[in-house]
Amino acid sequence: MIVSEVLSGVAQLSEIPAAIAGTVVRGLAYDSRKARAGFLFFAFPGSHADGRQFSNAAIEAGAIAIISELPRPEGFDGPWIQVRHGREALAIAAGNFYNHPDRRLGLTGITGTNGKTTTTFLIDSILRIAGKITGLIGTIEYRVAGAPRKAVNTTPESLDVFQILSEVEAAGGTHATTEVSSHGLALGRAYGIHFHTAVFTNLTIDHLDFHHSMEEYFAAKQMLFEARGAEPPRYAVINRDDAYGRKLQINPATEVFWYGLDEDATARAQKVSSTFEGLRFEVRYSGRTYPLESPLVGEVNVYNILAAWCAGMSYGLGPEVIARGIAECKAVPGRFERVQSGQRFLVIVDYAHTDDALRNAIRVARGMTKKRVIALFGCGGDRDRSKRPLMGMAAAENSDLVVLTSDNPRSEDPLAIMNDALVGIRRFDTPHIIEPDREKAIRKAIEQAEPGDVVLLAGKGHETYQVLKDRTIDLDDREVARRVLKGFGYSA
Repeated sequence: MIVSEVLSGVAQLSEIPAAIAGTVVRGLAYDSRKARAGFLFFAFPGSHADGRQFSNAAIEAGAIAIISELPRPEGFDGPWIQVRHGREALAIAAGNFYNHPDRRLGLTGITGTNGKTTTTFLIDSILRIAGKITGLIGTIEYRVAGAPRKAVNTTPESLDVFQILSEVEAAGGTHATTEVSSHGLALGRAYGIHFHTAVFTNLTIDHLDFHHSMEEYFAAKQMLFEARGAEPPRYAVINRDDAYGRKLQINPATEVFWYGLDEDATARAQKVSSTFEGLRFEVRYSGRTYPLESPLVGEVNVYNILAAWCAGMSYGLGPEVIARGIAECKAVPGRFERVQSGQRFLVIVDYAHTDDALRNAIRVARGMTKKRVIALFGCGGDRDRSKRPLMGMAAAENSDLVVLTSDNPRSEDPLAIMNDALVGIRRFDTPHIIEPDREKAIRKAIEQAEPGDVVLLAGKGHETYQVLKDRTIDLDDREVARRVLKGFGYSA
């Protein structure tokens, strides 16, 4: 494929220099370290670095030309192609270069504040039980035809998405499922990608450091359901019980599955039974009921399961196949994951890092015991400060003991972050412990536990690191909990 073909359809494209218009393109890159001979290099503006400063390095590596929404920098005399929007241009070019695998694969995109990862795992499990070869792109990992690889971003750049989808198709795959974050949508990483099914889980306060308001945050989520550089989704799966879900504007060409507990839902859960062993309930759909069982626990997973059930229906899968796929999804790493070492109390690790998610996680924990819930949490640094007291309130209002600690403080002072959360905690009389060292805090939480209690370690979930001001250290809540339990004499 030549340059003019790769860039076909890019908006407000400046004239392609005649000398390179017919040059064969061998690859695309937005990282100059990955630029090679015959590549087109896309230079983005950034909050930390201007991509244009790497233009010479890309040309020296053999790049054909630089493509950017920014003007040619002073002193650069290589081929320069200016476009309206750099990331949109990359998405269109990547789609062209990889021959649009999204148009042939059954691609499901899941967006929302909470539940994206679990819903993604559930849908992938359903598709695999149905005999499909699949791909998965999400927070925890990426997968190509069952082979895992490290996840870089929840929603990678469009170039990476198209490359992964192309690999899935080359491996005989027919379906792929991806989390679609609000950052990814706002930055244009999902531009030009056609989704067969778009799923909305919920919207609660998060990422306001990036979006500045709930209106902007919601507007980013809305993008998944619009025709932005591609046809609108064939199907939309939306949480009927969520106020923002009901506000979504859906293209007339899109068929909607509404899910929830509300009687107006297309697919409604009823007769819900939640125990330590998991969930049982019925789905009421089109005048019939279908039984479901899942090893996942808590009402929040009723919603995730319903979303996955509807996604399965959007692909024409039978209710029995969907039910088997749901039952086979045993656990999602870092999502209400149990740490068992023979102790007589529960230790749960969960990714909850918003006040709503923390409240839900504590509610699930509360339903698993008649004893106490001990909740450990922290708030991330260099992120939205407004949710810190809200998280403190959620923890103190719903648990019996709060352990306030650190969670990826980044460049901020951990004690300053904790003071913000403490404002919310102190609105209640709930006993609390303050310990900025997360490993020590986990030990303090566990040593407070008595038989029958639930210790909830919230915030980091599957993450295996802690981001400090000057370095990143290894820290996995699950491994720390196992070490602490072993130190207390427990063994699995």
